[in-house]
Order: sequence, then C-alpha cells, then structure tokens
Amino acid sequence: MQKTKHSFIEDVFALISAGLFVAFGVYLFQSQDLMVGGAAGLALLGTYGFDMDFGLLFFLINLPFYTLAWTQISKRFTINTFISVTTVSVLTEQIPAFVDISHVNPFFAAVFGGILIGVGMLMMFRHSSSLGGVGIMAFYLQQRFNIRAGTFQLTVDSCILLSALYFISWPLVLISILAAFCLNMVISLNHRPERYFPVSGEDSSDKAKTVSKKADAKRVDSNEHSSLESELRAQNG
Repeated sequence: MQKTKHSFIEDVFALISAGLFVAFGVYLFQSQDLMVGGAAGLALLGTYGFDMDFGLLFFLINLPFYTLAWTQISKRFTINTFISVTTVSVLTEQIPAFVDISHVNPFFAAVFGGILIGVGMLMMFRHSSSLGGVGIMAFYLQQRFNIRAGTFQLTVDSCILLSALYFISWPLVLISILAAFCLNMVISLNHRPERYFPVSGEDSSDKAKTVSKKADAKRVDSNEHSSLESELRAQNG
C-alpha cells in the first residue's frame, strides 16, 4: 500500500484553502463569543485577557512548538504547519473586511463553524500539516512518554472550555461543547488514511478474500498430507 506524495504547489493550494475554512469557522465563533479547543482556543481566551487580535496571538502561541515539530516529527510537516498557521492568522484578521454578519443563530454558528474547522483540519492532515500547538505537543508526548495523544488533547480542551467560564456565560460554553463535538466528528469519521489508498489493480477487500482462500487451501493440503503420512506409517508399522 503506497501513498501518493503531493507536490509543493498542491500542498500550498490545499493549505491556503484549509486555512480559509478554519478562519471562517473561527470568525463564526467570534461573532457569538463561542470557544474552541487547541491553540485556537488558547488564542481566543487570550483575546479576553490581552488587548491583542486573535490572528497575532494564534501565530505567537505556535512559535515555540515549531522546534518540537522540526526535531520530533519532520521538516515537511513543520513547514506545512507554519504555512497553515500563518494563513489562519492572516485570514482571521482580513475576513471582517469582506464579510459582515449582522445576525447568526449561536447553534448554527457552533455546528457550521465546527464543521468548517473540522474540514479545514482534515485537509491539513491529508497534506502533512496541522494547526500546530497542542496537536504537536500531543504527538510528542505520545511518542516520547507513551501518553495517549487523544487523552492529552481532550484534557487540554476541557481545561480551555472550563477556563472560558471566567469570560463567557455557561450557556455559551455548552454551545461551544456542541461545536467541539461537530469538529471532532468530522475528523473521526473521515480521517482514516487506509480508506484513501487502495491497492493498485485490485480492490483491498477482494485481495483480503483471495489471501483468506489461499490460506484455507494451504491448511486443507497440509491436513491431507498429514493424514496420508499417518496412513503410510500405520501400514509400515
């Protein structure tokens, strides 16, 4: 099973497109004071505590993690993640100049925003990239200390949402949990690499059936051979 490597141009176009998805999802969240997990959630929290824009905070939060990604994962992954983070940082600041949302239902913003961010992250994963930050740290801890990445990510996201109670009302935090659910459902249902790289010239399920039939045939031949040897020994005895 061999994966197809994307060209640099394909990576750049896909990552910019993914950044637009994520940036617009974040824009919807901001319009209703909703929260999200990961580095984006930390940046959103930071906008309440500091007089700084989301885009700048998001970019700065990810800076320490690039060294970790460069040394522990791969150079290509680090470069692509830098492109993704920079794209999201820039676009989140520019979208309000092109889009003006006068009214949006918070539940719609949560569901649609979560799906948009999930699709954007999915595109990043397919092109060896991520939104950086917590995701990079989760990968490192799993590789170095055998701490499950999903458990670490869930713990951090839970802390971010609980911390948000200091800045936003609890109904908005509950709606933010709905957004996180939609985001993670998009990733968990679609991020399955084994589905996207079929064996050339033969469907993987058909190949599995063929291998199984061959194994059964070998077992039958082996049993028949053992039975014949037993009969010959009995006759010679």
